[in-house]
Amino acid sequence: MAVSKSEVQQALSGVRAPDGDSNIVDLGMVSEPFITEGDGGAKIMFSLTVPAQLAKTLEPLRGQAEKAVMAIEGVASVMVALTAERKAGEGVVTPPPIAPKSAPPRSLSEPAGQATTQPGIPGVRQIIAVASGKGGVGKSTTSINLALGLQKLGLKVGVLDADIYGPSMPRLLGLTGKPTTQGRILQPMNGYGLKVMSIGFLVEEDTPMIWRGPMVISALTQMMREVAWGNEDDPLDVLVVDMPPGTGDAQLTMAQQVPLAGAVIVSTPQDLSLIDARKGLNMFRKVSVPILGIVENMSTFICPKCGEQTDIFGHGGAKAEAEKLGVTFLGEVPLHIDIRKNSDGGTPIVASEPDGAHAEIYSAIAAEVWGKLSEAKSDGPAIVFD
Repeated sequence: MAVSKSEVQQALSGVRAPDGDSNIVDLGMVSEPFITEGDGGAKIMFSLTVPAQLAKTLEPLRGQAEKAVMAIEGVASVMVALTAERKAGEGVVTPPPIAPKSAPPRSLSEPAGQATTQPGIPGVRQIIAVASGKGGVGKSTTSINLALGLQKLGLKVGVLDADIYGPSMPRLLGLTGKPTTQGRILQPMNGYGLKVMSIGFLVEEDTPMIWRGPMVISALTQMMREVAWGNEDDPLDVLVVDMPPGTGDAQLTMAQQVPLAGAVIVSTPQDLSLIDARKGLNMFRKVSVPILGIVENMSTFICPKCGEQTDIFGHGGAKAEAEKLGVTFLGEVPLHIDIRKNSDGGTPIVASEPDGAHAEIYSAIAAEVWGKLSEAKSDGPAIVFD
């Protein structure tokens, strides 16, 4: 039997508000619950709006609300975020990050090389981010083909779709259905041998994610730490994280809460894209995340009929930028209809045409990335299992 919003609200009405005289529902602290049904039961997400100055002290309230909803029959998992609001004239107060107490987050003010040590993701050896400063540069297509290229090297690879507002992995991999759960732990989906998790598996494709920052961070944290990525006998060698565009909450959450082994920056050759790519690159540098290199996507257009090359967005801009910034240039990926068709069709080019020219490009990029990770492996994070 499906879990209803009224059942959730009724359960939450039993949670006392901070004033001790009323409950969190009557005080309007609870957002409208977001419910998805799967084979393992219902997954429920909502936020609690609290005064900004009390955000830290009210963290236990989040646990009480989660416990109340988990007690409903048919509920498989619950995700609750604190959303702190402030009145006009009050200073900005950031809600406490959802992270293990033993792992204080890195600060943007910390000099390079002095970052704190964060716990890894259970069952994952190395974590890399694929990022860009803006959308529309083909970052997700690069992420999935990079992951498949790493897999061709004999590695066990997973992909985390960290773009809460615009998830791409279900479409890129042609995956449908919902992940199952074992207690609080989500079982990742499987696409072409890759372990995959995305908010797109939990909501309908055309459902807008109208969430504030804390809710986004909660969802991302759950997809990182409450997914069965690997275990002691069968760990992932690499988890590729497909980042959302920009330098916002999701990027900072990844950089501050897990030990990223490095970041791959994706850009088109044009100046506007390179400006934003430079911002993304500098953000990772500020939080002491190594830059594995830059990929120039849509480097040149190749006519599928005559084979003529046309530099629609320019050419060589990302390579020049890499040289200017002193980072590795990983390679050029052309703008070609076969890459686009296979991406839209859920058959990534590296999987569908593994011996083709485009797959060779991605495979070469993957080999370069893995070479850099291997060089630094002795100083990298250990696998954790908890």
